[in-house]
Amino acid sequence: MSQIQSIRGMYDLLPGDSYRWQYLESKIKQVTDEYGYSEIRLPIVEQTALFKRSIGEVTDIVEKEMYTFPDRNDESLTLRPEGTAGCVRAALQHGLLHNQTQRLWYFGPMFRYEKPQKGRNRQFYQFGIESFGMTGPDIDAEVILLSARLWKQLGFFDHVTLELNTLGSSEGRAKYRKALVDYLESYKDRLDEDSLRRLYSNPLRILDSKNKKTQELLDEAPKFDEFLDDESRVHFEQLKQRLDNAGIRYVLNPRLVRGLDYYGKTVFEWTTDKLGAQSTICAGGRYDGLVEQLGGKPTPAVGFAMGVDRIVLLLETLGLFPADVGHNVDVYFMAVGEQEELFAQRFSEQLRDEFPGLKMQMNCGGGSFKSQMKKADKSGAHIALIIGADELARQQVAIKDLRTTGEQILVGFSELAVQLKQKLPQ
Repeated sequence: MSQIQSIRGMYDLLPGDSYRWQYLESKIKQVTDEYGYSEIRLPIVEQTALFKRSIGEVTDIVEKEMYTFPDRNDESLTLRPEGTAGCVRAALQHGLLHNQTQRLWYFGPMFRYEKPQKGRNRQFYQFGIESFGMTGPDIDAEVILLSARLWKQLGFFDHVTLELNTLGSSEGRAKYRKALVDYLESYKDRLDEDSLRRLYSNPLRILDSKNKKTQELLDEAPKFDEFLDDESRVHFEQLKQRLDNAGIRYVLNPRLVRGLDYYGKTVFEWTTDKLGAQSTICAGGRYDGLVEQLGGKPTPAVGFAMGVDRIVLLLETLGLFPADVGHNVDVYFMAVGEQEELFAQRFSEQLRDEFPGLKMQMNCGGGSFKSQMKKADKSGAHIALIIGADELARQQVAIKDLRTTGEQILVGFSELAVQLKQKLPQ
């Protein structure tokens, strides 16, 4: 019988790699706490209608990438392709937006049917920020500053670029959309296949085209800036002023539109040149119309989503994981003999009571002294505690330094706590 394999584009996170994710998650938790954001945990499966109404039926995600299936009641369900729609649904369902502001964050797997490649998987992970109920450019600046602080904490702030644009009001976008379609209709024979498909369904996404010939056509196309309303223009200028004041460098990208229908006014991306084609590591913006679109009262909102897989890859590429990340064991406790094992297991629990947080691994499965010492060394522990027949008879424990001097000393049971405090890294 053949062995069952994981689904293409959905991978296992093995113990040798999980510690790196845990390190990143701890930094995320630290930064969100510093800014006063609260965690929300959302279902992986939602009604398909949620994503069609929020993302847009003519987007690539809805048309080609969603994992959608009928359940046993023939209701159409979808594995979430992104987090914002589910966050808005939860906030509405539980009354979190009624006469109050919210600062929320989430972390978890998302699913899109795409061609798997480095930095892009069919099951991928996102960390997201969503802020509700605040209209000014101050909250736009805050979510950008929060992401910038995370990059600084992780050590790669100098390796990323903030790209910034404004999409203005829905009325302005509608006027620009018409002007762009009118212009491109004259060059339909020169458009690439994707752009031609999007011309009438989602023409703004053509601005994102990576096709060089299409980009050349866009050089002479109408400019988004010409259709900006005064309010959006002022909002954008005030946002830039706040970023300038905070010392955050950015590049204005008038072709930055984002791939989801719900964005308006501020949009931004953090990009890097260290990951090849998968250059975007974080993207977001303002989506003031989405709450109303999903059945709530008009509510201003802004947020971002960060590609966790790509951040891990970037940290690995730049060699930024600390050397001690993944160190899971401080003490390896060895016992040779049945009575010695019984005592050691009980004694180890006493030590854990006395030293909360002590990372100690008991030898299990027996074995000779030599084989246990090999396990102790492989565990990465700083010291080994050893109890054999002689030590137990004398009520002593042997302490062996595994990483520096290699010395071994004998101490009484009552002295062990003092010795551990001296020998373990603080």
